[in-house]
Amino acid sequence: MYTTLISVAQLKTLQTRGAPLAVFDCTFDLMNPPAGHAQYTEQHIAGAQHADLDKHLATHEAGKGVNGGRHPLPQREVFAAWLQSVGINNDTQVVVYDRNGMNYCGRLWWMLKWCGHDAVAVLDGGLQAWVAASGAVASGEEHTSAAGTFALREPLVKLIDTTSVANHLNDGTQTIVDARGAPRYRGEVEPLDPVAGHIPGALNRPFNTNLNAEGFFKSADELRTEFATLLGNANPDTVVHHCGSGVSAVPNVLAMEVAGLGRTALYAGSWSEWCNTPGLPCEKS
Repeated sequence: MYTTLISVAQLKTLQTRGAPLAVFDCTFDLMNPPAGHAQYTEQHIAGAQHADLDKHLATHEAGKGVNGGRHPLPQREVFAAWLQSVGINNDTQVVVYDRNGMNYCGRLWWMLKWCGHDAVAVLDGGLQAWVAASGAVASGEEHTSAAGTFALREPLVKLIDTTSVANHLNDGTQTIVDARGAPRYRGEVEPLDPVAGHIPGALNRPFNTNLNAEGFFKSADELRTEFATLLGNANPDTVVHHCGSGVSAVPNVLAMEVAGLGRTALYAGSWSEWCNTPGLPCEKS
């Protein structure tokens, strides 16, 4: 069972074994949402279905989201129904990837854990690594031939809400890590949300810092050293990750787990919910 990262070679081996396997292309373009699906239909790993951030991994129906922000999580029951519709069972090994630096596919990785499914892994290096290794690709749409029987289980990840973050802002029990780029963190620019800046006291680790020059996750030792430098004396167990809308924070969640630092919490509402909540402090630096 693969639960964090999976290599191209490991995925190729899985494909030959005939065990329950589902692959999802999570390619997305934040500034042009339809482009992700268009890129998928142009080229994807043979057999992969498309999981769209806006349509499948978030809800935009008023009052239906688990949290606020720009990409609210759907109810677990709603997401589980979608998993069934795309053929997922509780014994399915799921592999997720994108062509966006393993950013958007992390959302599906985390959401499956949230629904109690541990057998899900991110394809290290994404589509680019697959193509470079002459992996089989296809174009057009792909759909499952039969519905799955996925049933919800207890969450395997910790979801934090705005009230909890606010209540523990100054008591030393949480360490907030912001995955946005440094200019957005400092409040110099803000292309998506109405207020620029960051949650007071938050540390900054842009999500793409986890990758090496070749586009793969850094080694466990490298990641452990970098997070130790970032956190200082803070206990890794206290870390709460966030970003703009709860998506690009997940590579930091994954990186800490790869580094052997445990499965840390996610504030899914993130900056887009925080800065739209009256009375909450915002900081620039």
